[in-house]
Amino acid sequence: MLLMAIDFDNLHQILRNLYEEMMPLCSQMTGVAKGIAGLGALFYVAYRVWQSLSRAEPVDVYPLLRPFVIGFCIMFFPTVVLGTINSVLSPVVTGTNGILQTQTLDMTRYREQKDRLELEAMKRNPETSYLVDKEEFDKKLDDLGITDAPEICGMYIDRAMYNTKKWFQELFRNLLELMFQAAALVIDTLRTFFLVVLSILGPISFAISVWDGFQATLTQWFVRYISIYLWLPVSDLFSSVLARIQLLMLQKDIEQLTDPNFIPDGSNAVYITFLIIGIIGYFTIPTVAGWIVQAGGGAGNYGKNVNQTASKTGSIAGGAAGAAVGNVAGRLIK
Repeated sequence: MLLMAIDFDNLHQILRNLYEEMMPLCSQMTGVAKGIAGLGALFYVAYRVWQSLSRAEPVDVYPLLRPFVIGFCIMFFPTVVLGTINSVLSPVVTGTNGILQTQTLDMTRYREQKDRLELEAMKRNPETSYLVDKEEFDKKLDDLGITDAPEICGMYIDRAMYNTKKWFQELFRNLLELMFQAAALVIDTLRTFFLVVLSILGPISFAISVWDGFQATLTQWFVRYISIYLWLPVSDLFSSVLARIQLLMLQKDIEQLTDPNFIPDGSNAVYITFLIIGIIGYFTIPTVAGWIVQAGGGAGNYGKNVNQTASKTGSIAGGAAGAAVGNVAGRLIK
């Protein structure tokens, strides 16, 4: 079948090349983003300077640098922003892909060994040897006479049923493997599309974050980009876990097949079950990637809350200590 011959690795490589070729397009949004950011920076700086002057306070220059830093990021967005994030996260993708390739190669090797041992076990059994061995089938036919016509017909029927069963099992397994690979390709395609959109419109998001009330736009962009970027590593890890489970199953089957008295049943029910679980599980990958980013954000919020609590506690303690010192000093003066 043509669908079975699809090389999914090439399709994933095409998506990676597409992402790299679409990256220069984000520079076309730089002009619009600079205009939005420049106008926002004007209002941002003017409002804070006016507040300081109206209160007769010195102007704090440090917070006023924020729009200029964002403007610098917008001007060199493909290099400074996308280049930095991708350089930090790309080793994660490379590492998880290496784990997947190792597990896949081991699984292929063990599957070939299992098929060979299963064929040898079927040949050892006199009751099933004629089903898989043509020479044994012909030899058994030669031993039968004309009067054994019903038994000969039964042998042909058994062999045809066995071959049909194996054909359907192989077809169903190939179909599930195709769906398994297609699910991974769908996740990678959606990931590439979202990353391209976020990258092209990234300068606009940075420019909007300069305006008061939209500061969270910058954080949300980073959260979305990192979360979607992690879809591929999480997908590779998920595939690695499934491949490892199948590898352990194959090792157990090989241990059983090495026993001369073991008779295989030729069932792939457990293998097919894990393929179905994998197809369904692929669509939970975006949720898992979001959990990873939320876990990091939760840790940061927790640390922030701890610092705020410590500061409040320190202020309360300092106020209490100051009051105590004041009371003692007042008594001494009296």
